[in-house]
Order: sequence, then structure tokens, then C-alpha cells
Amino acid sequence: VSGKFQGEAEAFKETVSSLTFLLFIAVFVMYVILAILYESYVHPLTVLSSLPVATVGGLATLWIFGSEMSLYAFVGLFMLMGIVKKNGIMMIDFAIQREAEGKDAYEAVHEACIARFRPILMTTLAAFMGAVPIALALGAASSARIPLGLTITGGLAFSQLITLYITPAIYLYFDEF
Repeated sequence: VSGKFQGEAEAFKETVSSLTFLLFIAVFVMYVILAILYESYVHPLTVLSSLPVATVGGLATLWIFGSEMSLYAFVGLFMLMGIVKKNGIMMIDFAIQREAEGKDAYEAVHEACIARFRPILMTTLAAFMGAVPIALALGAASSARIPLGLTITGGLAFSQLITLYITPAIYLYFDEF
């Protein structure tokens, strides 16, 4: 006796494997663009260091609520990666500018954390509050989009708590290189 996927199940399996590959390609492209922007091989890793934390938060939220990894959940992961990456860029770019003005790395990243906290929090809360109705399945025929809302809300909440502390520490560690 053997089994295999056929029809829609087979097409979905192929789509998910393609999306996983696309996720890694997207991270590579982000690294290349950030490396060009910062003219550095190290600081893009600082910005991208928050992506695994956000991904774990989004996937853990799906697991906690017993939701499936659907096409909507993948869209949520892509959106989550973009928001979290943008938050990292705001902080690290500010710190790099302060270092270029002559401040030491600790003082530069400390000033960046203070100056960029409000814009980072505003962006995260706007995306979070926009995804809450999706996660709660409010609206007509919204039950299919629950994984999208769960991925975004869980990933943002978890990553915001962790990356506000980890990103500056990683910046200081990588700045030695």
C-alpha cells in the first residue's frame, strides 16, 4: 500500500515548497540590498538578525492556536519580515549615521534606540492593530484568513519584545568587525 498527493493537495504541496525557497531568496536579496546601502557585509546581518525571531514568533502563534501553515500564513510571514526588517533599518541606519559623526558605537546605538523607539513602536502597533481583526476572523468569509492575522500579530508581538534588546547588542558585537 502506498499513498501520494494528487490534485489540489499535490498542487498545494508544490506551492508551499516553492514559497519556502522564495522566502530564502527574499532574505538573500534583502542582504544584498542592505550590503549595498551600508557598504558593509556585517551591518546587514544586524538588521536581518531580527527575522528569525519574528518568524519563530509567527510560527509559534500558528502552533499555539492550532492553525495550519497556509498560503495566507506565508503571505503573513513575508509581510512580517518586511515590517521587522524596516524597524531594524530605522535603528541601525540612525546608529551608523551617528557613528559617522564621530560618536562611539555604544553612544550611537543608545541614541538610536531612544530616537527611533517611537517610530518603531508606531509602525509595529499600526500593523498589529490592522491584523487583529483578521486574526479574530471579523468580517464576511474571513475564517480562511485567520492564519494571516495570527502570523502577523504573534510575530510582531514576539519580535518587538525581543529585538528591541537584541538588535542593539548585535550591532555592538558586529561593530567590532
